Amino acid sequence: MTITKRVTFIAKPDGIEKMKELLSAMVVPSKAEDGCLFYEIVQYKEKPEKFMAVETWRDEAALDGHKASAHYATYKSSFEPYCLEKYTDELEVLG
Repeated sequence: MTITKRVTFIAKPDGIEKMKELLSAMVVPSKAEDGCLFYEIVQYKEKPEKFMAVETWRDEAALDGHKASAHYATYKSSFEPYCLEKYTDELEVLG
């Protein structure tokens, strides 16, 4: 069964550019991972402090592999000083 998540980040006012840099660096290597079916990160035009990642993984093993990757470790160890709020929603793809 696939796993789809939406992760929302609200950057601190002085952390917007650094959050953009950290999150952008996740896209290409994440898309190249085995089991990644969809991975995009967007920044809201009207609220530049707000970012959203939408990702779909083939299964739990693929998601676990993503969480064990070097690029994930870099992001995970670096984002908190620039992020005001982060929350994750589990999604169900219809159709």
